[in-house]
Amino acid sequence: MDWTEKYRPSTLSEVRGNNKARDSLREWADTWDDHRQAVILHGTPGVGKTSAAHALASDMGWPTIELNASDSRTKDVIERVAGEAAKSGTLTAGGSGRRLVVMDEADNIHGNADRGGARAITSLVKEAGQPMILIANEYYEMSNGLRNNCEDIEFSAVQKRSIVPVLRDICRKEGVEYTDAAIEDIAEQNSGDLRGAIKDLQATAEGRDRIEADDYVSGERDTSSGIFEYLDVVLKEGDAEDALKGSYDVDETPDDLINWIEDNMPKDYEGAELARAYHALSDADRWLGRVRATQNYSFWRYAGDAMTAGVAAARDGKKGGWTRYGPPSYWSKLGRSKGARSTRDHIAQQIATIDGVSMRTARREVMPFLATMTHHCKNRELTVAMAATYELEADHVSFITGSGESTNKVQSIVEDAEQLRAAAAVEHSGGAFEGAVANGAGDGTEAVESGETEDDEAADDGGQATLGGAASDDSDEPQEDVGSDAAEDDDQQSGLSDFM
Repeated sequence: MDWTEKYRPSTLSEVRGNNKARDSLREWADTWDDHRQAVILHGTPGVGKTSAAHALASDMGWPTIELNASDSRTKDVIERVAGEAAKSGTLTAGGSGRRLVVMDEADNIHGNADRGGARAITSLVKEAGQPMILIANEYYEMSNGLRNNCEDIEFSAVQKRSIVPVLRDICRKEGVEYTDAAIEDIAEQNSGDLRGAIKDLQATAEGRDRIEADDYVSGERDTSSGIFEYLDVVLKEGDAEDALKGSYDVDETPDDLINWIEDNMPKDYEGAELARAYHALSDADRWLGRVRATQNYSFWRYAGDAMTAGVAAARDGKKGGWTRYGPPSYWSKLGRSKGARSTRDHIAQQIATIDGVSMRTARREVMPFLATMTHHCKNRELTVAMAATYELEADHVSFITGSGESTNKVQSIVEDAEQLRAAAAVEHSGGAFEGAVANGAGDGTEAVESGETEDDEAADDGGQATLGGAASDDSDEPQEDVGSDAAEDDDQQSGLSDFM
């Protein structure tokens, strides 16, 4: 029997290495009647998220309804299975009382079978009349709508000092003698992954009454390191069929897999074969674009064919040697930083709200244009108008333009944007000051007279386009950078480019 199942915690008090998360989960359950929100448990594989969910159910006496990656998670299935349980608690005839709905791998809802699944889950957590726990490895792979409607509890990596006592206890229960060096070696190699450590302990103890440090055997576990082996298949060794079938076992969405292949492909391909491979990737990218535009995930099938079989077929025979593959370069820049993602999402939310577009459209279509037009704040007038229109702070302006947040240039732009917003607020207030503020607001300049509007003046000055129709009156003045901004490197990239 798998020891990870045999020794799964039966109560929350037995969950190791995440005391703060454990206590937060218990508090969420105890106060559920007050907030009635679903909760997302997120963190790397093997840290105890699923175990904590089931242990909580045991402590609370809640029957569990579980929907995981092995199920067909279409909109219909979610609404029929999880929906009925979450909304009414009557999945079985005569059922009553609380039921806990647990959805594992909630960040991995993709594929042809999941059409409408993500939207169904978001709708479900809003309407649920029963406690729901969503479990995810990658919190930010989940939609904003889902995250915004749930509490979240992060499970951190389990430290070695928390793993060692668990391994010792299992050895005692299994009648396996051990040396401290053996236990500590297993814990050290699996620091952060308690489940992986238990698997390695079982693999090492198989057929032995005593384990020494030299006996250590690494067991199988849930990791995404298989992507590197797969890159060897698609870029060096496999034919088109091998590349396609191998992709089924890689724990990457098509949107991520295409970036892995694109970034590493030039390390092995060259000349005509590289051109053919890029042509296959361009086909895949077009299919992914259709998915984003239509939300029809059946198109992922064609994208997958092109980015795997198409790239492998472009190769001139097999290739040997070793290649240092790495994650997509934009991931390195992004660093999957929570702070950077938060900044990006805040800007996208402002754009989406003001322009009446979706968050996805704001991120992928509007923000890149803003970054290009306001690069290093060289078009200062437009940068001020952008900051005013979308109510951006210094860190937001810095993120889009690539200029340093603390520079005098960015700080002055934010100050001017605040004045521009204040002037606009007075101008459109409809009160005693209506029409009294136009260009040069706040400095005593008189309103435009004889029927000429502010927009007319902007048009007369050369038609300088601004966001929101606001224009600065100093367009004829030389633009000056304050402090050391003039020395800013032209090749500096905006923070936005890391996400595109």
